[in-house]
Amino acid sequence: MLTLFKFLSRCPLWILHGMGWVVGWVSYLFSASYRKRFRANVAQAGVSSSTSQAAVAHAGRMLMELPYLWMRPTGPGAQLPLLWEGQGLIEAAHAQGKGVVLMTPHMGCFEVTAQGYAQRFAQALAPITVLYRPARKAWLRPLVDTSRERPGLFAVPANLSGVRLMIRALRRGETVGLLPDQVPPSGMGVWAPFFGKPAYTMTLAARLVQQTGAVPLLIWGERLPWGRGYTIRVSAFIEPIPPPTATSEQAADVINRAMERLIQQCPQQYLWSYDRYKTAPAIAAEAAAETAAETAAENAAETAAESSVPAADKG
Repeated sequence: MLTLFKFLSRCPLWILHGMGWVVGWVSYLFSASYRKRFRANVAQAGVSSSTSQAAVAHAGRMLMELPYLWMRPTGPGAQLPLLWEGQGLIEAAHAQGKGVVLMTPHMGCFEVTAQGYAQRFAQALAPITVLYRPARKAWLRPLVDTSRERPGLFAVPANLSGVRLMIRALRRGETVGLLPDQVPPSGMGVWAPFFGKPAYTMTLAARLVQQTGAVPLLIWGERLPWGRGYTIRVSAFIEPIPPPTATSEQAADVINRAMERLIQQCPQQYLWSYDRYKTAPAIAAEAAAETAAETAAENAAETAAESSVPAADKG
């Protein structure tokens, strides 16, 4: 599979996006569970039929552009084909001497926003630290863990250690990025409306702003037609994030409404197949499975370490 990723990373973006159109529709047509969740989510948000059809293809493009983004060579000759809109907001935020929290939903090419920031602003202003969830597939984990990091771009896992690193980065006046519409682990979120339906929503996004005084901004990467690249669009929050005295639910409400307004700008590029409305039992079961997997990995590592100790040393 890694060999396939390397091969695809050398393909022009327009070819990958063309293949993505096929992959998107094959996934939609041949997976009943995928199709059911997709239809339920677009119906909940009131998305039109023509827009939802376009979103099917964009979901496939989102997948097929990953080899290009993850395994593209670094260096001056390998820069992303980007346009910018609203980049002055980032410059103005850093001019205040504070950190910046960039928030993007599962919309357009969210992978390109962090890489685009690093390409344009890391040297001139500050590096960026992004939050990611380690891949569940063992073969994919080494690729995901290393490929997101680029010059001026650092990836940290979605756990307590990663959160601490993000807070430290903000207190140094740097930038962090995360997806506030990502369903958090059990115990790290609250229930708040998302397109009129309760969704388990992370509290981290608001806490980062509240605890550090960083400037929150919205950002997303619009996928341009025919593989011409991306336009990164930056905008300010219409509603300010509530102060620390507000409840977590109030802060999550504000952020979810901001995500909704952003998604409504280009609903055909939102990932409507994302399981945004996971139930409480499903979230708890997922957390238990992840804990069990981590424990098993730690036990295996300890066993391997013990077996490598010579018999004479064990005595």
